[in-house]
This record gives sequence, structure tokens and C-alpha cells, in this order.
Amino acid sequence: MRVLRRGDAGDDVAEIRSMLGSLDLLRTEGEADGQAVFDENVERAVRGFQQRRGLITDGIVGPATYQVLRGATYHLGSRPLAYLFSSPIHGDDVFALQDRLTQLGYDAGRPDGLFGARTEQALRNFQRDYGLVVDGICGPATVRALRQLSPRATGGRPVFLREREQVREAGPRLRGKRIVIDPGHGGDDPGVVVDGVREAEVAWDLARRLEGRMKATGMEALISRGPGHGPTEAGRAAFANDAGADLFLSLHCDRNQSPHAQGVATFHFGNGHGTTSTVGELLAGFIQRELAARTGLLDCRTHAKTWEILRLTRCPAVRIEIGYLTSARDRARLSDPAFRDVVAEGILVAVKRLYLLGEGDQPTGTFTFADVLAHELAKAE
Repeated sequence: MRVLRRGDAGDDVAEIRSMLGSLDLLRTEGEADGQAVFDENVERAVRGFQQRRGLITDGIVGPATYQVLRGATYHLGSRPLAYLFSSPIHGDDVFALQDRLTQLGYDAGRPDGLFGARTEQALRNFQRDYGLVVDGICGPATVRALRQLSPRATGGRPVFLREREQVREAGPRLRGKRIVIDPGHGGDDPGVVVDGVREAEVAWDLARRLEGRMKATGMEALISRGPGHGPTEAGRAAFANDAGADLFLSLHCDRNQSPHAQGVATFHFGNGHGTTSTVGELLAGFIQRELAARTGLLDCRTHAKTWEILRLTRCPAVRIEIGYLTSARDRARLSDPAFRDVVAEGILVAVKRLYLLGEGDQPTGTFTFADVLAHELAKAE
């Protein structure tokens, strides 16, 4: 479909208005027949939907917003669900299936609303255990069985509790941990460009500085792209998944129409249903606090989002927006190699804090690269 924004009209806009109306986000009753228009009310409704669902809140219906909006119109049982490799099924009904299987004790993977191989396996296991036809398809009989059964586990977030347990079992040492560092943009996509400062180049330089520090601690640091390459978000996530990464760190700078916008923000997976990646949220918090304390950048807090880079990456993933290139102050600081060293050290320390899980930690902003190395050497003895 084409990208839709205020001022557009036609059948595509009529579909968007209808979907927003079905979700009680837009009043459509009593509308006169005629060409549907993407007006101020539609834009406001789209913004409200995007904000609730962890999307970029721009009031524009692009492919990502359309997919989530279309998926929100489905409820469990309104259509058959199955694993389709070439065109995976996405929607609120898939999320409801994943959530229900998890409550019943089956590992359906991350509840992201995307019907993948792990969800299919969990569904097949459920069907086998309860005497249903084992076809991996969630049809009427399977939906009835899911609704009739009481959950084995209530409260908490089992998938993400497993995530945290994996961090605990990994131990406090950084040696051997595999981290994918993802410098944003690249290739033909320079990202934000202001006064000759290019986001892709800033992210690449920062990634190399972070890589060097991580390797010095014994970590296995992998960079998701080369200096002249710009993979898609899905490609970056696939790189991390294929590498069996323990953590995924995506590095970016931000932009805004206002030159006064400034600061640092971090993002982790959260699907708008109250479900969030426990470890991703924890790591985002550590990074946010370290960078705000060390750099003096305005603290723009942490946020849950459903962006592809966070949703498709199977390990805990964080995206960091380090300053606004449209801010003269932030841009000047990001242009300084010494400042990038401070950022790299802050991110490394935040990762160390994650694996320490509160044991032998130090106040925010005081843990140094030398402290990290000393801790690693002490643990090795």
C-alpha cells in the first residue's frame, strides 16, 4: 500500500478510517457518502494508536503502522492461524494465542504477535497433549480448547523470566559473552545529516570504540555492518540471531524540527499490551542512567517500542538514541572523539552492571573501564 498522510483521499484512506472506527479510535457513524479524506481527526487517531502500540508517533500510515493497525482488528478465533514462512501472520489474535499458550505452560517464545516456528511448535505440543489434531493450525476446535482450560501459570511474565534467568546463569564475568553492536544506517543511507555531521559515520566510529573496549574484557563483539553497508532492520536482527548473540545494541542519533530538542533516550521491546522484555528493559535503564550521568545529556528516559529491530531480535535488544544532531550543543559534543569515548565506556559499564545483577556494583557514573578490567582479572584468578 502507499504511504498515507493528512490530505490524502481514496479507498486506502477509507480502509484506514474503517479500521480506526472498529477500534473506537475514530467516530465514523453518520458520515456522508463520498471520497474518504485523511483529515485532522484521522491523523489524531493514528497518532493515538501509534503511541499506544509503541510505534513512531508521526500520524503517518506507512507499512509498519498499517501492519499493526490491520492486526489490531483481529481477535483470537476470527481467522485460522498457521506458520506461513513466506508471509508470516501478524496480529492481536496471534499475540492472544502466544499469551494463552504461555499461561498454559508452553514456550511460545516472545509474545510479539508474529506467528513463527516457535509458536507453531508450542501449538503442536498443546494439540498433542490435549488430544486434538496435531496440525499446527489454530482453528475453531483449538480455540475452544484454549478457552476451556485453566492456565497452569498465572502472574509474572514466564518468557521474560526465563530471559532473566539466562543472564543470572551466565555469571558476572564479561568474558565469552557475545554482543552484536549495530551502528545505525550506513551505505547509501547516511541517516541524519546536519552541517556535514552524518549519523551513520558517528554510529560507526562509536561502534568501533565500543568494540575495542568489549574485546579488551574478553567479550566477543560483532559489528552488524561494514562502513559502506546499510542492512535492513530485519537483516540486522537476522545477523544477531544467526550469531547467537547474548545482547544486541543498536546505536543511533536523533533529529527534530526544533533545534532545542536534545538528549539521550533508550528503547527496548514492549508490545503495547503491557508485555516488555525484562532484560531489555533492565539493560536500557542501566545504559540510560550511565549515559545521562557521564555525558550531561538531557535524560529523555527509556521507552518500550515494537520496532522491527527490537521485535525480531531474539536476544534482549536495546536501541540508543545518543543526542540530537539537529541540536547545536549535542552535535558539537558528538563530533568530539573524546566524548564518544565517554559514551562507549558508559555503554560497556551498563552491560557489566546487567551481568552483575546488583552484586559488587558501584554508584551510577563511577564505575570506570579500569574498574571493569580489574573485576574481570580478579574473577579470572
